[in-house]
Amino acid sequence: MSIGSRVWLRATGGMRGALLSLLCMLGLGAFAGQAHAGYAAIVVDASTGKVLEQVNADQRNYPASLTKMMTLYFAFQGLKSGRLKLDQQLPVSAWAASRAPTKLGLRRGETISLRDCILGIVTKSANDAATVVAEAIGGSEPHFAEMMNAQAALLGMDGTHFDNASGLPDPRNVSTAHDLVRLSMALYRDFPQYAHFFATREFTFRGHIVRGHNRLMYRYPGMDGLKTGFTDASGFNLASTAVRNGHRLFGVVLGSRTAAIRDDLMAKLLDDGFEGRSTSPELVAAAAGERGTSRALHILEELSPIPAAEAHPVPGMPMHRRRRAHAHHVQVAAVSRACKRHHSIAECRRIAARHAKKHSVRLASRHRSHRPVEVASRRDSDG
Repeated sequence: MSIGSRVWLRATGGMRGALLSLLCMLGLGAFAGQAHAGYAAIVVDASTGKVLEQVNADQRNYPASLTKMMTLYFAFQGLKSGRLKLDQQLPVSAWAASRAPTKLGLRRGETISLRDCILGIVTKSANDAATVVAEAIGGSEPHFAEMMNAQAALLGMDGTHFDNASGLPDPRNVSTAHDLVRLSMALYRDFPQYAHFFATREFTFRGHIVRGHNRLMYRYPGMDGLKTGFTDASGFNLASTAVRNGHRLFGVVLGSRTAAIRDDLMAKLLDDGFEGRSTSPELVAAAAGERGTSRALHILEELSPIPAAEAHPVPGMPMHRRRRAHAHHVQVAAVSRACKRHHSIAECRRIAARHAKKHSVRLASRHRSHRPVEVASRRDSDG
C-alpha cells in the first residue's frame, strides 16, 4: 500500500472501510452493465445549488474521461494536505505506460512530476498520467478505484461506480449527469486554489506543446474549465463551468453524437441558464441523434457559439468566397438570435434572410473600400 493511501485511511478515521462495506451490502456490483449509454444534460447554479435544467440527469451512462475529475480530486486533496507536492516525481509503472491513448507516451521506469500529470490529464486527457497518479496515491489502480468509490459516496454520487482512474472503456464504470455536476462543483468548492488548472489550454511537456481538447473553452466567454470525455460507448461528454457578471454555472452534457454538436448544446444550455430561459429537452435528444428530432437538430446545428468564436482575417481568400463565408456567419448569428425568441424555423429563416440581405449591402461596401473581411473559426473538439 502506498504512503498516500495509508495516510488517507488514517485521515478518514476508518470511514472508508465502513463505506465500502455499506456499498457492498447495497450491491455495488449491480452497477455493472446498467449504463444505458444514452443522452443527458444538467445545468446548476453554483451559488444556490438549484438545478436550472435537467434531462435524464439521473440516468446512468458511461462517463468516459470525465472519470478523471475524481482522479484530480484526489491529486488536489493530496496537495492541499501537504502529502503531495507539485514538483514531486512519480514513478511510471509498466501498467501505466501500457494504457491506451490518448496519452503522454510515458515509459516504464521513468518519472514524471505531479504538475505534468495534472496538466496532461486536463489538456490531453492522458490515460497514462491518470494511472500514474492513481498508483502514487492508492498503490494500485484497483485499490485507487475503491478509494474513488468511497469518496463518491461521501459526495453523494449515488448513481456512480468507478472501476479505473481514467474512464477507459469498462461496463462497470458508470455515472450520471447529476453526479458528475456534483463532482465538478466539489472540485471548485473544496480546492479553489487549484481550480485554475482546469483553464489550461496548453502546456509544454518535454519540449513539445500539448494542446487541450476543450475547444469550447477557447471561444465561450467566461468559461474556465472543466473536462471533455469520449469513448465509442459513451459518445461525446463534457463538463463545463462558466462565469457571467459574477454568476457561476456548472453544466454536464453526456452522449452527444459529435464533439461540435456537444459544444453547441453546452453553449445553448449555459446561455439559457444565464438568461433564465428553459432549454427544450428536444435539443438534448437531437444532440444524441435521437429519431424524431430533425427540427431540433436543425436548430442545434445553427445555434453554434460562432458569435463568441475567435475571428481571424483571411487576406488570401478570394472575394467571392469571403462574401459567402461572411454571409453564412451573419445568417448563423441571426438564426441564433431569432430562435431564442421564436419557435418556428420558418420564422427564424425569414429573420435570418433579412439580416443576411442587409449585411450583404455592407459587405459590398467593404469590398469597394478594400477592407479585410473576418470569418469566425469553428474548431472541432476532440473527445
